[in-house]
Amino acid sequence: MTITISNIDARRIFLARQGLSMPPGRGMDKAGLLALIETIGFVQIDSIRTVERAHDLILFSRNQTYRKAHLAELLEKDRALFEHWTHDASFIPMAFYPYWKHRFRREEARLMERWRKWQGEGFAAVFDETYEEVRRRGPIFARELKQDDHVSGGWWNWHPAKTALEYHWRTGRVSICHRVNFQKAYDLAERVVPDRHRLAEIDHDAFVDWACRAALTRLGFATTGEIAAFFALVSPDEAKGWAAANRDSLVEVGVETVDGERPRAALALAAEIETLCDVPEPPTRIRVLSPFDPILRDRNRAERLFGFSYRIEIFVPEAKRQYGYYVFPLLEGDRLIGRIDMKADRKRGKLDVTRLWLEPGIRASAGRLARLDAELSRLARFSGLEGVHYLPGFREA
Repeated sequence: MTITISNIDARRIFLARQGLSMPPGRGMDKAGLLALIETIGFVQIDSIRTVERAHDLILFSRNQTYRKAHLAELLEKDRALFEHWTHDASFIPMAFYPYWKHRFRREEARLMERWRKWQGEGFAAVFDETYEEVRRRGPIFARELKQDDHVSGGWWNWHPAKTALEYHWRTGRVSICHRVNFQKAYDLAERVVPDRHRLAEIDHDAFVDWACRAALTRLGFATTGEIAAFFALVSPDEAKGWAAANRDSLVEVGVETVDGERPRAALALAAEIETLCDVPEPPTRIRVLSPFDPILRDRNRAERLFGFSYRIEIFVPEAKRQYGYYVFPLLEGDRLIGRIDMKADRKRGKLDVTRLWLEPGIRASAGRLARLDAELSRLARFSGLEGVHYLPGFREA
C-alpha cells in the first residue's frame, strides 16, 4: 500500500530538508554555516548583485546571523568548501570532493571535443601551455593570460587561455582558490584541495549510491529524475538503476499536489518513513528568497508543491516581461506568497522597492505588510544599506 503525503506535509518536509524551518534569528557561527551548507547540499553562485548575490541571499534567508566573512574563510582558509559545478556553479562541502572526481572524468572527453570544435585547430596546445602557466605562476586570474588584442565578452567570446582554465577546472586539474571582486583565481588542485579529499577514490557503485541517497535525503521525497537532477552527478538511467537495485531500502509514496490532483508517485528512504512528516512548522516571518534558491530550482516541483509559477526574466526583452528583470520570491511560513521587485542603490544607501505582487488569495493586510517591511529592513542592513525606500506605485500590482 502506497503511503500518501499531504500537500502541507510535503511542503514542510521540503522546506525542512532545505534549511528553511530553523529559526532564522538563531546565532550561527562558522561551524554552523558549514553544517547548514551540508544540510542544503550546495549553494548556487551567481554574479548578479541587484541586492545581494545569490549565494549570500540563499544563506541569509535561512539564518539572518550569517556572515559573509565566515563563508570566505570556509572556502579560502579552512578549505572546508570547494567551488565547482552541480547544475550550475556552486559552493560544495569539501567532504563531497571525492564524488566529484567521477564528474571530472565524465567531463574530460565531452568538453575536450566540444571546445576543440569551438576554438578551432591548434587549440589543444593552449591547454598544456595554460596548465604550465598555472603551475608556474598560480594563483592566477584569467585576465592575466588574455592576449592584448582580445575583446572580452560572455562565455561565447572567451579567449583561448580562459577556455583552457575552465576546462582544467571542470576536469579537476585546477581549482578556484579564491575570488577578488568576484573574479576567480585558479591554482593547481594539489595546492588547494586537502590530500585526504583529493586522493580519496570511490568506486562507481559507491559513487552512484552516495549521489542518489544524498540527493533523496535533501529532497525528502523525489522521483528518480529529481534524484538525478539534484546534484547533476548521475544520469537519469543511473538513478533508475539505483532505485531498482535498492527496492528494499526505499518506499513508494504518493505526494499530494497543491491543486488536489492525483498524488504524484515518488520515493522516500524506508529508514526515514516513520518520521518523515515529523518536521517543525516553518517560521511565520516573511523571507526574501533568491531567484536561485534550492526550493525554486526545479520549477515544476515548486509549482506542484506550492502552486507558485516562477521564471527568471533576465533574458526576456523588457517589453515582454511579466514582472521584472530580477524579481525576488517571498516565503511566508510554508507558502510562497508573492514576489517583489527591488534594487540596492548603494550610492544613496537605500533599498529601492519598486513593486509587489501577491499571489491570488493573499491579502495585503497591515500585519503582512509590516512583516514584509521588517524583513526588507533586515535585508537592507545585511546589504550595508541605511534603509528601505518604497517607490511610488509600489503596491499598485
